[in-house]
Amino acid sequence: MGLPFVPTRIVFFTGKGGVGKTSLACAAAVALADSGRRVLLVSTDPASNLDEVLGVALSNTPAAIPAAPGLFGLNINPEAAARAYRERIVGPLRGELPATVLRSIEEQLSGACTTEIAAFDEFTALLGDAAATASFDHVIFDTAPTGHTLRLLKLPAAWEGFLATNTSGTSCLGPLSGLQAQRSLYQASLAALADGTTTTVALVSRPDPAALAEAERTRAELAAIGLANQRLFVNGVFTATSRQDPVATALERRGATALAEMPEGLARLPRHDVALRAWAPLGIERLRTLFAAGIPCDTTAPVPADGVGDDVSAASLGALGALINACAAAGRGVIMTMGKGGVGKTTVAAAIAVELARRGHPVHLTTTDPAAHVLAAVGHSAAGLRVTRIDPAVETSAYAAEVMATAGAGLDERGRELLAEDLRSPCTEEIAVFRAFARAVGEAVRGFVVIDTAPTGHTLLLLDAAQAYHREVERTHSDVPEDVRQLLPRLRDPAFTKIILVTLPEATPVHEAAALQSDLRRAGIEPFAWVINQSFSATTTADTVLVARGAQERAYIAEVRTSLAQKTVIVAWQTERPTGAAALLSLAREPRRAGFIAAPMVLTGSPAAH
Repeated sequence: MGLPFVPTRIVFFTGKGGVGKTSLACAAAVALADSGRRVLLVSTDPASNLDEVLGVALSNTPAAIPAAPGLFGLNINPEAAARAYRERIVGPLRGELPATVLRSIEEQLSGACTTEIAAFDEFTALLGDAAATASFDHVIFDTAPTGHTLRLLKLPAAWEGFLATNTSGTSCLGPLSGLQAQRSLYQASLAALADGTTTTVALVSRPDPAALAEAERTRAELAAIGLANQRLFVNGVFTATSRQDPVATALERRGATALAEMPEGLARLPRHDVALRAWAPLGIERLRTLFAAGIPCDTTAPVPADGVGDDVSAASLGALGALINACAAAGRGVIMTMGKGGVGKTTVAAAIAVELARRGHPVHLTTTDPAAHVLAAVGHSAAGLRVTRIDPAVETSAYAAEVMATAGAGLDERGRELLAEDLRSPCTEEIAVFRAFARAVGEAVRGFVVIDTAPTGHTLLLLDAAQAYHREVERTHSDVPEDVRQLLPRLRDPAFTKIILVTLPEATPVHEAAALQSDLRRAGIEPFAWVINQSFSATTTADTVLVARGAQERAYIAEVRTSLAQKTVIVAWQTERPTGAAALLSLAREPRRAGFIAAPMVLTGSPAAH
C-alpha cells in the first residue's frame, strides 16, 4: 500500500509521546521502499523502539531490513554518541595532560547536556551533510516525544546563535574550537529544515484533545522557526460496529468530538486519518497494511492461547485505590509516575494526588514534562492540593539571576559579561530544570510530592544528571544546594520514594517500561508498582476490534504480573474522560458503572519479582 501523500526527500514524523510516530514512520518507509526507492529510516528518540517494530536489531550505522528491500534503519544512540563525543575531545589529550586533568574533563562531559549535543551532532551529520545520505532517495526521521523533538530541532538555531556571539573560547561542553568546526554543518541543517521542497513535517496525533493540542503547539513552534511544510496524521480513528456497546460508542464519540473541535491551525493542514487496528503494527507485513483503507475490523492477527486471560479476571484486578493506600501509609514522601509517552502517567499521577488530598494530606502535584498536561487533568486544585509545573524558561531565568548574583558578584565588568554569555548556553536550561526537580523532591520531607515525569528518554536524562551531580559532590564537596546533594539518596530510599511505572497492555509500552525498570535498578532505584492502564480486556465491550485488542493484551498483562512487577494494578479503559477532580476521584475508587469490571481493593504481586 502506498503513502497517502507525495513525500519530500526528508520527512519528520513528530508529535506527543504514544501517538504512533514510530508506527507511521515505519509504514511510510516501507511503502517508499516497496515503490522502488532507497530509504533511510532514522530514530532520534533516546527511548527508541524502532528495533521492535521492524524486527531487526539496529545500531548507529545503517542496517538493511531484509523483509523490505531498499529500506535501511539506524538508531541515534545518545549514550554511544556521548561516548564518541567525549573521546573526540579527550582522546587527543591523552599523554599530553596529567591523568587528574583528563578525569576532570571527562567528568565535566558526563552530564545530560553533553548527551544531547552529542546526539545532535549525529543528527546534523545526516541532515546537513549531503554526502552522508547521498545513496538514499528519502530520509525518514522517527523523532522523539514532542518536548525533546522541539529542543532537537531548535538546537541548530540555538547553537548557531551561541557560536556567533560567544567570544570566551569555552563553553560548558569544552573548547569552542570543536563546535566551530561544526558550524557549516549546522548552517546546512538549518537550510534543509526550512526548505519546504526538501523537508516535510508529519504531525502525528490521536483523536484526543490533549494530543491535538500538543500537535497544534508543535505546528506553531515549528512554523515559527521555518518548518512550514506540514501535514497532519490522525492515528487510531475508530468507528464502532455496534451502537449498543457503551465502550465502543464512547471511544468513537470521544474521537469524533476531538476532531470536530481541533485547533484551527491544525484544521487548515492537509489531513490523513489512519484507522484503529485490532492488531499491533509490529513487523513488515503489518506495516504494509497500516495506511490501507476499509479494513479497520481485520482481526486476523494471532491472539494469545486460551488460559493466558486468567490474569485479567475480575478477581485478579488490583484497584488504584489499594495502591494509594500503600503509598499513603508513610504519611509523606515522593510518588513518581514514569513510563513511555502517552500511557497515562499524568492521569495516574493526578488521580493519586487528588485522592491523597481528599484524605487530608498536604500534596504538591508537579510535572517535569515539557509537554505538561497535568493542570488540564486536574481542572482545579482541591483543598490541600497545590499543582505546579517546572517551567524551563522560568527556572532558567531564576538560575541565571542566582549565578550572576553569587558567582558574578566579585567579577569585574568583563568577567560578568563572559559569565552572562556562558549562561546563554543551551546547557543552562538542563541544569536549571534539574535543580527545580531536586527542589520538588526535597519538599516531600513535609508532605506528599507527586511528580508526573516526562516521557522515558527525558526522565532518564534527569536521572543521569542526578548521578553526575552526585559524583561531582563526592569528588569536590562543592557548595551545592542541599536538595541536590540529597537527591539520589532520596530517590534510592524506598521508604521515601515510590516509583510507579505506567504502561499500556501492548508490546512496546511494556517492553520499554521493562527497560526503564532495568535502568532504574542499575541506578539503585527499585520501582514500587506497575499500573497497566487503559485496558480493553478489563471492560465488557463486545466490539470486534476492541475484543481482539483485549485478547492480545492478555499476554502482556501476564508478562508484567509474572515476571516484571512486584505489585500490579490494572485500570480499565474509561468511558468518561478522566479529567477534573471529580472524575479523578472516581478513577481512584473505581466504582461500578456500565462497561467496566470493578476491581477489588487488593494488590496483585509477582512471585518472581519478590
